[in-house]
Amino acid sequence: MKNCLLGVVFITVGFCFTPSSTVSEEPVVAPIKNVLFIISDDLRANTLGCYGDKMCKTPNIDRLANEGMLFDRAYCQGTACAPSRTSFMFSRYKGKGQLTLGEHFKENGFYSARVGKVFHMLVPGDIIKGSNGQDIAESWTERFNSQGNEAHTPGDYACLNLNIFTNELEGRQSTRMPHRMFVSVQYDGDGSDQPDHKTATKTIELLQKHGDKPFFIAAGFVRPHYPMVAPKQYFESYPWEEMILPEQRLGDLVDIPEMGLARSRSSINGIGNFPDNQKRMWTAYYAAVTFMDQQVGRILDELDRLGLRENTAVVFTSDHGYHLGDHTFWQKANVHEQVTRVPLIMSVPGYQPGRSESIVELVDIYPTLSELTALQPPDGVEGVSLSPIFKDPKSTVKEGALSFAKGHSWRTKDWAYMRYNDGSEELYDMRADDGQFTNLAGDPQHTRTQQQMAEGHDARLKNAGLPKNKK
Repeated sequence: MKNCLLGVVFITVGFCFTPSSTVSEEPVVAPIKNVLFIISDDLRANTLGCYGDKMCKTPNIDRLANEGMLFDRAYCQGTACAPSRTSFMFSRYKGKGQLTLGEHFKENGFYSARVGKVFHMLVPGDIIKGSNGQDIAESWTERFNSQGNEAHTPGDYACLNLNIFTNELEGRQSTRMPHRMFVSVQYDGDGSDQPDHKTATKTIELLQKHGDKPFFIAAGFVRPHYPMVAPKQYFESYPWEEMILPEQRLGDLVDIPEMGLARSRSSINGIGNFPDNQKRMWTAYYAAVTFMDQQVGRILDELDRLGLRENTAVVFTSDHGYHLGDHTFWQKANVHEQVTRVPLIMSVPGYQPGRSESIVELVDIYPTLSELTALQPPDGVEGVSLSPIFKDPKSTVKEGALSFAKGHSWRTKDWAYMRYNDGSEELYDMRADDGQFTNLAGDPQHTRTQQQMAEGHDARLKNAGLPKNKK
């Protein structure tokens, strides 16, 4: 069969909370005994209800956002699974550090456990095999994989970029599914055979078994990473005819440097030939997100039932975002906004719920959790603690965020600047052009801004001990 293309989390239920501008001067902070770290895969921030999506149903993540601090401007460092997960688990912009986050807690007397995908695993390959992928065993007291049949699940199978629809297993892809694929499977069932359901079930079991001692439990979901597999009822919630595709503009790609173009584009991967299938891709993505959200809810409900929320910090995020037709781009591994921006929610007992527009990075999770649990992070951690933002959502902890893919991006409050390995550049005014349609790099009217962004970009690279690319 031809190659086809296709196409993590904190939890709560309810509507998103918009905090008052009033800030408690001195919050009463309960001791944080435990950490629950929930990670989604390929989840773009703006498909969650609490990040503004009006269609996708994510009541559990929204509930968590109502109870915690939602970071509107959180950015990943790596823009693909392996580099991103290595980055935030070591709090390093690139490469490995001294101790993983899990090992840090384990060495300080915590029960440390991984369930599902935390470090990189091939999806669907390692998930079908039930293997450890690139996991680092020293991180955990115990670790558990969540096997699933993925696109081999019997049901209504679609390869959307090739316009193939079948309910037959014959001819389906191998466990090493190329990134060029847009595959979905909807089937009759309750979802209990899926890896994310198994991850939630095992996490609940560990909470019940180890809730009487300090714990660090990382639960890694694989949805909405392709293949989009979920019970039919989740697909039926999102009729493809009602899906709204991202805005497209004639000549949009003309001012994007060659190195800034996504590897997977509608004109290359074939899905551009099937506009309705682009809508079906959104249906499948939403279905996968909602299915994942339900598993987050199961874990949060058990955390509440066991009375552990009062001394447990809960974190929800994703390794990176995802393109779903923006600029005709699909998937990840570039430094435009829909890939670099990620959801980040941190629910910490003793602090008021809130919403912050301060720039933060995934490397900041490690030092933040260390401070909350009164641990000293190891040498070499490159993130900063976000605790000032818990006290005042308007606090600023850093000027901008770095992300990496064939170069670097430097994202500040109002501007996005990219410089690629060949020296080409992009510059966007995010106040006036948050869709990044007009590249202002080289525009004489923005020479000074471009220079300032380039200087900030170079200074952050230098501080992180990274070489700057040519200009």
